[in-house]
Amino acid sequence: MKVFVTGGTGAIGGHTVPALVRSGHEVTALSRSAEKDAVLERQGATPVRADLFDRAALAEAMAGQDAVINLATAIPPTSKFLVPGAWRANERIRTVGSATVVDAALDAGVGRVVQESVSMLYRDRGAEWVDEDSPVDHFPMTRGNYAAEANASRFTAAGGAGVVLRFGWFYGPGAAHAEEMLAAARRHIGMMLGPPEGYLSPIHLADAASAVVEALAAPSGTYNVVDDEPLTKRAFTEALARAAGARLWVRGPGRAALLLGERLTSLTRSLRVSNARFRTATGWAPRYPSAREGWLATAAALSR
Repeated sequence: MKVFVTGGTGAIGGHTVPALVRSGHEVTALSRSAEKDAVLERQGATPVRADLFDRAALAEAMAGQDAVINLATAIPPTSKFLVPGAWRANERIRTVGSATVVDAALDAGVGRVVQESVSMLYRDRGAEWVDEDSPVDHFPMTRGNYAAEANASRFTAAGGAGVVLRFGWFYGPGAAHAEEMLAAARRHIGMMLGPPEGYLSPIHLADAASAVVEALAAPSGTYNVVDDEPLTKRAFTEALARAAGARLWVRGPGRAALLLGERLTSLTRSLRVSNARFRTATGWAPRYPSAREGWLATAAALSR
């Protein structure tokens, strides 16, 4: 297929573009600099310059494409994660940007749009399994994701195939926050947000990328893309420590993180999310069934 990618040089995009190329797809990706042009070209993709918020320019760039994969984000660095204003750019990309992408795809006659979203939209379910029919929650940081999902649904309603992928918490080489956590663990500091018995449903970036490739043939709809085995936050932190080869002297902030309220709502709740619907629809399976294997692979890759 001819595939157009936005966010192709970001955390997940850096894994997705090579995965698409390896699968035999012809990839064109948005770029904003000569440096990013070079990265995309090395990966086998064709870079193109266009403004994510310019409908006409995007439609021109999308002409002749079979599918559009929208991975554009502007996640702030960990140091600014709790600063509300730091999320404005990301929300604009998820709201105005996703609307522009869908409008341009419709103008260009593209048949399929794959939209990135997150599984942290669901309500806290404790130890219960969470699937795509489970109740979701609404808090300020979810607005952009709901807008992006609505735009994908609008694309489907207009006669296209709109696929929403609700990814788990990203980790792996290229995820800056995950690399920081691993570095901290090597200094005997483990980050654990929320009660230790609560569940975290992550996804290694390489597995997220392979899911995007499979989504090119998935029926329209919304799918969870997470590890086969979500771990409790205690087990997740222990897996991180094993990968770091260090004993943790400090683990936190744990339950104290709940005091920050909605600023950390998406990370402090317990979400034991199932990927069964996507596996059944596409035959996809993660290379790393859980963070136990995924953290070890991450540590080995970063050491190289």
